[in-house]
Amino acid sequence: MNLQAVIRPLIIATLLTFLPGFSNHDAGEVKKIRLMFYNVENLFDTENDPATDDEEFLPEGSAGWSRSRYLRKLNNVYKAIAASGEGDMPAVCGLCEVENRRVLEDLLNLTPLKDKYSYGIVHEDSEDLRGIDVCLIYRNDLLNLEYARYFFPEDLRKAGLKSRSILYTKWNWCGTSFHLFLNHWPSRRGGVTATEDARISFALAVKHFADSLRKADGERTAVIIAGDLNCNPGSPEEKILSDGDDSSYINLIYSLFSKGKGTYRYNGIWETPDQVLISKCLIDGYEGLQTGQTDIRIIDHQELLIRDTRYPGFRPYSTYYGFSYQGGFSDHLPVVLDLHCRR
Repeated sequence: MNLQAVIRPLIIATLLTFLPGFSNHDAGEVKKIRLMFYNVENLFDTENDPATDDEEFLPEGSAGWSRSRYLRKLNNVYKAIAASGEGDMPAVCGLCEVENRRVLEDLLNLTPLKDKYSYGIVHEDSEDLRGIDVCLIYRNDLLNLEYARYFFPEDLRKAGLKSRSILYTKWNWCGTSFHLFLNHWPSRRGGVTATEDARISFALAVKHFADSLRKADGERTAVIIAGDLNCNPGSPEEKILSDGDDSSYINLIYSLFSKGKGTYRYNGIWETPDQVLISKCLIDGYEGLQTGQTDIRIIDHQELLIRDTRYPGFRPYSTYYGFSYQGGFSDHLPVVLDLHCRR
């Protein structure tokens, strides 16, 4: 036996394993990872936070938020994550309407996620009046988190608006980097027009940051913008990212929206506030990374839906329906995006 012929490939494989951003997954074991984005609808713990308006979600509050309801909610979020994975848990789960880091730790320690997967956490308390945050959990066995930071539109900060921050993260997978922006823009409560200016400020802040990455790293920088934008595709605030000759961001959810699909149902009509936009270079493939129109899905499995008693059809099986406790998952459906490694 030629020992040199046997040993040499092993030495090379071992050395590659220790190179920054390289793993056995990059070498061919994993050709696809799934990113999930989910508004989990009021994931609160049962303890009072004096700094936020969380009194509704306390045992003595109007929602009657007991320990048993909290544990059921955690388990339902786990089930939604599992349903979104469709056989393998998502590599990144971007979540919004999460009260604090503790509930994420409970999600990872008090559900079957504890025994099956190694998830890390990215979270920071925002200045939202209700105390709900944008955050994520990620599988550190599949990809590397290089950098994370939160930011907020400066004009709105000076104006005194208290809302969720935008989460920016940079990742390494498939031997290269990609950038992810997670959002939960101000709600339409009080009227679409009355709140539109705030969402426009968020859109401009995201675009400015994402464009600055492209200027620094080149036009073919891989960018993904996702989350609950609290508007539909084609709205003025969304068009800041996807419209115009100079735009490099494609809204993948638009084709599903145009077919009548949605993630949130209002008065019997499906809407799609939960969206995913990508830089155009990812369509053609960027240094091995590729995704596109066939890689985005709304997870509308039957267990996540319930028959709508007011209008024909089904709606998301929410935790609350109005003021009535339903014990479901969320009033939104998850969205997933598959990233492929073409190396």
